[in-house]
Amino acid sequence: MKNSLPILALLGGTGDEGFGLALRWSASGYRVIIGSRTLDKAVSKASEVNQHLSESAPPVEGMDNLAAARASEISVLTVPYVAHGAILEYVKEALHGKILVDVTVPLVPPDVTQVKLPLGVSAAQEAQVILGKQVRVVTAFQNIAAVHLRNTERPIECDVLVCGDDEGAREQVVRLAEAAGMVGWHAGSLANAVAVESLTPVLISINQRYKTPHAGIRVTGIPRE
Repeated sequence: MKNSLPILALLGGTGDEGFGLALRWSASGYRVIIGSRTLDKAVSKASEVNQHLSESAPPVEGMDNLAAARASEISVLTVPYVAHGAILEYVKEALHGKILVDVTVPLVPPDVTQVKLPLGVSAAQEAQVILGKQVRVVTAFQNIAAVHLRNTERPIECDVLVCGDDEGAREQVVRLAEAAGMVGWHAGSLANAVAVESLTPVLISINQRYKTPHAGIRVTGIPRE
């Protein structure tokens, strides 16, 4: 029987965030591809993830970013902001008609504790301009610490705020949050990504002040199933 779940690609997915998401989604039955600028690096990281998966989980594959974008139905961008525009231009045609989940936060080292939005808009809004209307851009997962994603033995108590102009695309990303063991919330249009991305340096500041890598956000006042 064919797996009806969408094929996922983690573009620039060789970092901690990509590793954790690949691990959780593959364990939930998704076919996951890790993308990188170099094929060898992608294959190596995919092999590392597979060592942590059960035999019943679909094995994670490694491809270069362009091949990963072409093979996927939903791509998830997990790169530093400095690489954001270049990789989007590179995979633009391969994303035509698909969903891109942008996890990028416009942090400017060395001070990553202050909000530094590009010209008053979010990285996700920049992505939508670069990719055009043919790609449904959604933003999510910026406020989940990688240490939570990697530790599959404990539940993640942080919530995921999902912003995007297409409600159907947002709903698919809410499901991806649930598949990764979190609660996803529809958080409005892509314009609201400004607020979501700005929370990341706030959480970094909290982590530094209270000496923990674990700070996150949680929506209250709504009954949970």
